[in-house]
Amino acid sequence: MITTEEIVRIYVAAWSETDEGKRRALLEKSRVEKGIYTDPTVVVVEREALVQHIGGIHLHFADCRILLTSRVDEHHDRLRFTWAMVNPKGSRVSEGIDFGEVGFDGRLIRITGFFGLPSPIPH
Repeated sequence: MITTEEIVRIYVAAWSETDEGKRRALLEKSRVEKGIYTDPTVVVVEREALVQHIGGIHLHFADCRILLTSRVDEHHDRLRFTWAMVNPKGSRVSEGIDFGEVGFDGRLIRITGFFGLPSPIPH
């Protein structure tokens, strides 16, 4: 059986995939059909809508890719991981943390993304 970390790696690879068919195949392996993706700018329901949303991201951030920047922490079908968007020179354009939920078949059913890392408590 595929591990949650492998599922997340496949999911993150989909965010860097510019070929729509390959991106769809990666999301089919890693995410359920009726899954939900949210971040501060969007709510996306259903896999095909996420395929299209990621395609739109590629239009705005051409030649950038998403990298997994942490291990996947998980417990009780919940997970979290950090990621970074890098440009072709390897410089970070954006970064964030995602929280997710895994379904009975091991695929993602929900991802909630945050941009940036949490702000420190002021003293």
